Amino acid sequence: MNQAQMMAQVRKMQQEMTRVQEELANTIVEGSAGGGAVTVAVNGDFKVTKVSLKPEAVDPEDIETLEDLVVVAFNDALGKVQALSSSKMGALTGGMRIPGLM
Repeated sequence: MNQAQMMAQVRKMQQEMTRVQEELANTIVEGSAGGGAVTVAVNGDFKVTKVSLKPEAVDPEDIETLEDLVVVAFNDALGKVQALSSSKMGALTGGMRIPGLM
């Protein structure tokens, strides 16, 4: 393979990576806790897009439980986004770990 072919492959891979990153940014993943009492939506850029609380999750006498449920829901959503991102980028890069992408 000559240098021109290699550069063409690199450009193609960069374009594909950009496409996958845009696709991830437009993908919403939900995490939940307490049987759905707390739901958090996060996009593929790891930005929170929505937090939903069911009335039964809100007890003024027990704020600590609500706080714990919110933490669990966030961690659930972030874990799902990380797994999705690793899966999509891993498929693209053939499993190579590229700094800044995963």
